[in-house]
Amino acid sequence: MKKIVLLLIVFISTNSFTKKQDSFTTGEWIKMRIHYGFVNAGYATLEIKDAVKNNKKVHHVIGKGWTTGMTKLFFKVEDDYQSYFDKETGKPYQFIRKINEGGYTKNQVGYFNQDNNTVLVKDFKHKTEKTYSVPDQVQDIVSSFYYLRNYPNIDKLKPNESIAIDMFFDEETTKFKLKFIGREDINTKFGKISCMVFRPYVQAGRVFKEEESLTVWISDDDNRIPVRVKASLAVGSLKADLEAFKGLKHSFKVKVK
Repeated sequence: MKKIVLLLIVFISTNSFTKKQDSFTTGEWIKMRIHYGFVNAGYATLEIKDAVKNNKKVHHVIGKGWTTGMTKLFFKVEDDYQSYFDKETGKPYQFIRKINEGGYTKNQVGYFNQDNNTVLVKDFKHKTEKTYSVPDQVQDIVSSFYYLRNYPNIDKLKPNESIAIDMFFDEETTKFKLKFIGREDINTKFGKISCMVFRPYVQAGRVFKEEESLTVWISDDDNRIPVRVKASLAVGSLKADLEAFKGLKHSFKVKVK
């Protein structure tokens, strides 16, 4: 369940590969509180730090997710998702995925070769290495969030228009599609926030109730950070709300406090 929330947060938020990002900066930190039904189930955070990869300055994003309280007793989750991507081009160089979700574990590191359009995945749990071919402008799951946040003219989308990007996840490349629903003002702990509303397409079945089971509210300002996520699951429902933030590059707009 925690992985679902982190994926959602990661899915919703960056510019073309040839344009410098301007919706975020080093030091940004976002925290979401997750509810499963009426239960406070856990939290997820995303933080941007500086790093160097391939002798280039990069953004190092660290995504954490964990369950709390009674939820932790029944279904313990400790997720660690990380990505290193170029500050100028947005292209990912490396991802880290180290998770424990109710006993389901993964411990992987992926290295992107942007010249050859490949990614080498080292699986420390199974002690294997494998190289995969990927499209020219592929993203990993974390860098996708920042790619979409600065997507060109995202604020010009009309209702029912969609965005599609290539994303490498779980040893394969998938076409991730995001449909724009419209705009809405929602009440939050910070006040009334103007949001853009999106609906990612997901696979119906074991986890999600339907293909359009997710709805995501993104701040309709220059930051474009996630404010709310709702999901209809195969069993129950999930909601995530913006709990705290700091280090935003732009002013966070609140209509009514």
